[in-house]
Amino acid sequence: MGIMGTLILLATEAVAGHAEEGGFGLNLDILETNIINLAILVGVLVVFGRKFLTDTLSARRTSIEIEIKEAEGRAKEAEKALSEAQKNLTQAQQEAERIRSFASENAQKAKEAILARAQVDVQRLKDAAAADLTSEQDKAIAQLRSRVVALALQKAESQLKSGIAEDTQHALIDRSIALLEVS
Repeated sequence: MGIMGTLILLATEAVAGHAEEGGFGLNLDILETNIINLAILVGVLVVFGRKFLTDTLSARRTSIEIEIKEAEGRAKEAEKALSEAQKNLTQAQQEAERIRSFASENAQKAKEAILARAQVDVQRLKDAAAADLTSEQDKAIAQLRSRVVALALQKAESQLKSGIAEDTQHALIDRSIALLEVS
């Protein structure tokens, strides 16, 4: 039986005992109540009420302290998670910068290789064009020589038919031979 049960038992005995005029009891008539009964009642309430109130406040304080510690623990975990996330972000930014730098270097190297290859191709095309031009020139000169020889032979034939002197014929033949040797 608790403290409250004991107080209720004392109060009921006091009421019942008051009816018998001789024993310990509480007088519940406000006008007949004496100061001693009131002081005892207040003292009992203070002694037992203080313990009850102290226990209740102590339990409340303990639960508040536990909640504060848990909140602090969660705050520390959140701080660690934030720190880890910031560290990961920094690493990701460094990795992105490294990749961008690597890509830029590769692009520059590719650009230089393409320019070098284009320069080689341009030189090769120039050489091929010069060779074609030289070949065309040689063909044109050969055609021109053959045409000159053909004309010279026609002229020589026509002069021979018209009766050129023997000395002139020899000079003409020598000149034609000299022209053929030059080419």
